[in-house]
Amino acid sequence: MMLCTLDVRGWVGRTLLCMVCLVPGVAAIAQEPEEDSAEAAREALQQRDTDVTEESNLEEVFQAAEKQYSLLPSGQLSVVFAGDYSYFRNDTIDIGIDEASGNINRFRIENDAEHAFGAALSVDYGIWNNLTFNTRLPVQYKYDTQKDASSAALGDVTFGLRYQPFPVRPGGINTTLFGTLSTATGDSPYDINVNSELSSGKGYYSIGGGVSMSKIVDPVVLFGSIGYTMAFDATGLSQRRGTDLLKRVEPGDSISFSMGLAYALSYEVSVSASYQQSYNFVSNFVFDRGGEKIVANSEDSTSSVLNTSLGLRTSSNRIINISFGFGLTEDSPDVLLGISLPIDVTGLKPGA
Repeated sequence: MMLCTLDVRGWVGRTLLCMVCLVPGVAAIAQEPEEDSAEAAREALQQRDTDVTEESNLEEVFQAAEKQYSLLPSGQLSVVFAGDYSYFRNDTIDIGIDEASGNINRFRIENDAEHAFGAALSVDYGIWNNLTFNTRLPVQYKYDTQKDASSAALGDVTFGLRYQPFPVRPGGINTTLFGTLSTATGDSPYDINVNSELSSGKGYYSIGGGVSMSKIVDPVVLFGSIGYTMAFDATGLSQRRGTDLLKRVEPGDSISFSMGLAYALSYEVSVSASYQQSYNFVSNFVFDRGGEKIVANSEDSTSSVLNTSLGLRTSSNRIINISFGFGLTEDSPDVLLGISLPIDVTGLKPGA
């Protein structure tokens, strides 16, 4: 009997959009003819959710006209807590074909949904007035309905720098350069039992960089960004995928852009809408099949997300953001919900 599995993918992946800084990443892996490579591709797609994640507060934009630089002043510390929920659904058509007669003897549709809850602390420190260091420590809880499995673990820790080469000028364009490093501290999708376990990381390192720009046209703020993420190969693997061993993954790079606008309804309330799209290049999966090297190539893909956000100013320097987003392509999330709020660390600031 010959087995044929067609993957009718729903909206998958999980990415909360930044208001100003681009979030590179979200690279998708398409289905392969081989059953093992298809499973590896699906797992990689689910884990390439946030190669880079930067919680960029609207405060940075709205207060840009009030000071020379819109980043944190030198020596100042900022801690932001962020929570998010994402949901994706995947429908798979499983077909069994009799090799002798060519007739279909099994046809079924399998529904798979995954719920993911995340929380993260983002710590920013102003090295100079125009240079800010950032790190993000995420934790994640997942539940997969098809596997009836759940996991709670540390995600991939990220580090980043944001640099403003020019002072902010009233009526001018505010330009920020950013660079990020995403580690592989989470549980790798290539080191787990794919039938009963869930991963919390993508399984490889990546670096990214780009530029974001914003312009205040009172009471509207226009912003956009573009970035590129380069992924490093995951080597030294020995994961059983059916009858094959997955030995190496060569993830594809990605290029992303975003654009949007924010509108200040009042001094205390602002709303924003943004669009992000990411193009992801081909990825390679290297298998060992009884001593023979097998290479499965994925297809490139495009992911796009539409996001809206409500900003509530609770003090002169504190803004709480509540966001909602949904995917527009098959390689995007179904639903995204998020909230971010600053934590008072006055007593922890140097010199306080």
